[in-house]
Amino acid sequence: MNLCDKIRSGKFVVTSEIGPPKGTDVRPMLEGAGLLKGRIDAINVTDQQSAVMRMGSLAASRLLIDDGHDVVYQITCRDRNRIALQSDLLSAYALGIRNVLALTGDYPSFGDHPQAKPVYDLDSVQLLGAINALGQGRDMMGNELKGSAPFCFGAVVNPGADPIEPEIIRMEKKVAAGARFFQTQAVYDVGGFRMFREMTSHLDAFVLAGVMLLKSAKMARYVNEHVAGVHVPDEIIDRMEKAPDKTAASVDITVNIIKELKGLCHGIHIMPIGWDKVVPRVLDEAGL
Repeated sequence: MNLCDKIRSGKFVVTSEIGPPKGTDVRPMLEGAGLLKGRIDAINVTDQQSAVMRMGSLAASRLLIDDGHDVVYQITCRDRNRIALQSDLLSAYALGIRNVLALTGDYPSFGDHPQAKPVYDLDSVQLLGAINALGQGRDMMGNELKGSAPFCFGAVVNPGADPIEPEIIRMEKKVAAGARFFQTQAVYDVGGFRMFREMTSHLDAFVLAGVMLLKSAKMARYVNEHVAGVHVPDEIIDRMEKAPDKTAASVDITVNIIKELKGLCHGIHIMPIGWDKVVPRVLDEAGL
């Protein structure tokens, strides 16, 4: 079964993600993804994550498909206008890519080319609408296509946003635009996530709760200072600070969060942030 079949069947879905290389050497990407082959349901291929220039997610997705993976092709609104976005989506479908995640994209000032001009011709809700239209055999202007592109497509949501109401309104719009699944921002506050799920119980939305591996207390503090809607509790930071084995502590923290989240969501999305080698250990200890 592919990702959409699993979503329709109600299977508890597990996804992870990998970044294309900054260059043309794809071996580390393929090796990192290889550690997850047969262990997860699909692997996200990030699109210039954090606005850092890398190989495109389109080419990387095709390479991973060739290597036996079911991929989720990420596409952001930051770098392309509506013509290019639709064109890349048609190209993706022609290349055998069937799953798409639509994102706004981090502002260029956060990345390694801060002088770059952002596009943002569409927002993520409009992009979802465009993807939906392509699946029905027409472009955004209603022009008929010679061959449709019926993707399994999803979006992101931040359950820790404050205030949460605008985030829920956008989630409702994304559902209306046709989003079939949601991957969330990293969750450390399970109680807050439970409240978010209660507030969105009226939506027919397949939700994968995001978990992010913390490499250090310094990383946790950076997340608290720079990642909107994500808060790592002081007790977790203190534990990472004092842990003699940072990897073991990070795995244990992540596994405990996953176990608490499992009854509140339809799946888990693991964000290793380059720590691909640790993901199999998380899967084993979490019983995924």
